[in-house]
Amino acid sequence: MIDRSVLKGDWMSLICALLQPNRQVVFEVHYLPEGSYTDCAETHGGSEKRRDRRDAEMKLSVAFFFAGFFAALGATFFLLSFGTDYWLLASETCHPDPSGTTGPGGVLLERGDFVVTQDDTTTFYHEGFFWRCSFGGKIEDDTMWKFWFTNQPPSKVCMHAYLFPFPVSEQTHNATSYDSAIIYRGFWSIFMLVGLVAVVLGGFIIICAAPFANHRLFKAGGGLFVAAGLFLLAVVVMFVIWVQVLDVVNEYVTHRASGCPDFQLNIRYGLSFMFAPVGVFFSLLAGLLFLLIGRSLQLQYS
Repeated sequence: MIDRSVLKGDWMSLICALLQPNRQVVFEVHYLPEGSYTDCAETHGGSEKRRDRRDAEMKLSVAFFFAGFFAALGATFFLLSFGTDYWLLASETCHPDPSGTTGPGGVLLERGDFVVTQDDTTTFYHEGFFWRCSFGGKIEDDTMWKFWFTNQPPSKVCMHAYLFPFPVSEQTHNATSYDSAIIYRGFWSIFMLVGLVAVVLGGFIIICAAPFANHRLFKAGGGLFVAAGLFLLAVVVMFVIWVQVLDVVNEYVTHRASGCPDFQLNIRYGLSFMFAPVGVFFSLLAGLLFLLIGRSLQLQYS
């Protein structure tokens, strides 16, 4: 009969031998010295910790890849939205008075007056952060193609749009409304610039943080990307409120209709406006991922 204490010693020897590579296993009936089983357990625990650390580093590498990819997309769409002047597309048409009693500018016509008009002539506008441009053309079924780069005329009238939002002008609005529009446009421009600075600065910080695995830099870069996304979101909301909620467009139409009874104004959002929500989504997603990476690095190396 085999003694149970001897059998217990055999199993401990076998476990330690199997955990040590390139070592021949010899089955002998003997007792392990005191503390040998503890040393074996410590060695096995150290290998488990190294394996867990490698798994954590691999997960962080995957998270960093996707965070960097989303950050690049967010910055690209942010710059496209900022640099292209197609936030708002508009076309206005003023047909001649059908009754023939009113001419251009609301002037009453008398017998013998001769007025030369161009039927189906439309003025097209597109506006962004930098410029507000206008050009003439004929109305078509799909006016969106008129704003495509290759379909625009070689010459068009452009003016700075930093503080002059369409369709507000000093001639069509009183001083109070005009000043309010300037202030509103000023805040819109400031939010756009602050968001742009945040996304560019956040990108540089993340590039500097990558080689050193510094959790503070990752958190700072992630916070800047989140801030950039929030500022761009505020820009989008302010622009929608400007066009859809406030009465500036209706006041402009009323003013123009006083001189042209058949005045028509069509307003659409352009590609620059559509790029902005995409930039908001990717900027916020990248910022949250960078914050998560920074938190994981802090816990891993603390």
